[in-house]
Amino acid sequence: MKEGLVNFRGIKEGIYIYIKEGDFQQIRIELEKKLKNSIDFFKGANLLGVKGENISEKEVEELLGIIENKYKLHISKDGLPSCLKEEKPFEGIYEGITKFINTTIRSGQVIEYHGNIVIIGDVNPGALIKAKGNIIILGTLRGVAHAGIDGNYEAIVAAYDLQPTQLRIANIIGRKPDGDIAPSGLPEIAKIHDGEVLIEPYLPRK
Repeated sequence: MKEGLVNFRGIKEGIYIYIKEGDFQQIRIELEKKLKNSIDFFKGANLLGVKGENISEKEVEELLGIIENKYKLHISKDGLPSCLKEEKPFEGIYEGITKFINTTIRSGQVIEYHGNIVIIGDVNPGALIKAKGNIIILGTLRGVAHAGIDGNYEAIVAAYDLQPTQLRIANIIGRKPDGDIAPSGLPEIAKIHDGEVLIEPYLPRK
């Protein structure tokens, strides 16, 4: 049986309302129809909230208003369990929590942090660095670096010398061109530009 735009899904904490991507007016109509047809059931249920595909906060608030105000149903104050909440990308790109590591990262090591990472040393081939924020390396990057791992396209990767096995920002992968490239002699920075990872020398403003 094909699912509609509005689906009620049960988990151990209660029932949450899952909205598929589609026309918002149709979503409203379907939600009201399903609530009206099963109002007695929903009055006794523990409703956790609304989540869905590409639904805005304003639209969620409008749907919650219908549920609570028109149909007098109670939404749990605890809301959705953390495993179901839509997490926003890490926002501390320009200033925020930062982990400092004062050593070279060797092959086989994995460093992961929920903020920015600053490494005072090199990152050797076979090492992996993952951060929700920026990755700054005061040395040479020869391993794998993945910044903005939770979807922040503003994140950067910077190093005195960027020679990564793989470099990724959010879900976009970038590599240096194959072949020998003359070093610029300047620190380098990787960032997303026009949907691609661009690696360029860092030229400080004078």
